Amino acid sequence: MNYVDLVAILAIAQFVFFGVLVGRARGRHGVKAPAVTGHELFERTYRVQMNTLELLVAFLPLLFIAAKYWAQAWVAAVGAVFVAGRFVYWRSYVAAPASRSLGFALSIVPVMALLLGVLVAIVGGVASK
Repeated sequence: MNYVDLVAILAIAQFVFFGVLVGRARGRHGVKAPAVTGHELFERTYRVQMNTLELLVAFLPLLFIAAKYWAQAWVAAVGAVFVAGRFVYWRSYVAAPASRSLGFALSIVPVMALLLGVLVAIVGGVASK
């Protein structure tokens, strides 16, 4: 099984799930499109989706590039931490935005680890698998 692809698909499915939650929050709190402000719980849900999108732009390419140089099991494990971190971030941000730091750390640390790993591999001349 290609675990890197599985983690990538899970990250994308998670983003779609967050989009569904934004749609539900829009309806529940009466925030009509195209507005992105209104009820605070809608805004929190929307920010989770947008923050996830912002991180996915870096996460997905780094995940696939890292898998070219490093063992896929390790790269997938780092990616799984990202996906779990996004769930922690979602739950904490919607409940109380000030409590989001653990979820954010569990999201940004894997991104930075993948970035560092890719840079080390490319600059250090690690052979592609």
